[in-house]
Amino acid sequence: MKRLWVILALLLPAPALPAEFKIATWNLDWLTTRQAGYGLPADVVPRTEEDFARLAQYVQELNADVVAIQEVDGFPAATKIFPRDLYSVHMTRDHVMQRVGIVVRRGLKYDMNPDVTALAMNHLRSGADITLHLGSSDLRILAVHLKTGCRNQPLPRTHDRSCLELRDQVPVLEEWIAARRQEGMAFVILGDFNRWMDGRDALLSDLRRAAPLVRATEGHSSPCWGAENFIDHILAGGDAANWMQPDTLRVMTYRETDRALKDRLSDHCPVSVKFVAPD
Repeated sequence: MKRLWVILALLLPAPALPAEFKIATWNLDWLTTRQAGYGLPADVVPRTEEDFARLAQYVQELNADVVAIQEVDGFPAATKIFPRDLYSVHMTRDHVMQRVGIVVRRGLKYDMNPDVTALAMNHLRSGADITLHLGSSDLRILAVHLKTGCRNQPLPRTHDRSCLELRDQVPVLEEWIAARRQEGMAFVILGDFNRWMDGRDALLSDLRRAAPLVRATEGHSSPCWGAENFIDHILAGGDAANWMQPDTLRVMTYRETDRALKDRLSDHCPVSVKFVAPD
């Protein structure tokens, strides 16, 4: 009888184990293979092969499973630092140099959703949208790069052009969030929001009216190139709000302290947090 119980136990399915994974966002500051004079602004410093190699080393050290990337000039530039044998790169179809994308570690399965082109009003940038498959769970991921120039000005009463354009992007995000809530889908929105979101910020309050959200950067400041407020954020909603692991927020700072290298690395540092989802 004892042997029979052992056999039955072996035949039973093993309990699902939680799968830990790291999600990061990284604005790579005009990452392009173009050289000066080929459509680049005069103040943009073209990267050298040494620069790309240095960034590729930081990609290896970051060791993230999913990375939302911003200001990347398409697939050729992205794959200079994210090796094709280790990562799959999905970029938006925008016809601009500062494109948004999502990089996924090989072995993880995902589907590409249509770009959120409504964010690209006035020649801005679309959002990159994928569905990541994690065993028995799915996670919808939206990478964004919102309008710059309105980090902390009041949105409801603004007359500033940059703030007006940022304010017009908010309902697009609200609609996307509301759709995920209606589906009962776990989701993450991350990227360069160009907004501090501190205190009772109107942008974050508006998004939270669409669904409850947990902000990984809440209550923290960034050590990137010196203490500063976060503008790169990771927001989780639905079941993903419970998957986000407390005290796992990390900012990967650069070993190089010479600010002359800032243009050759990035003016942003990678921001990451860990999640655990049912397998």
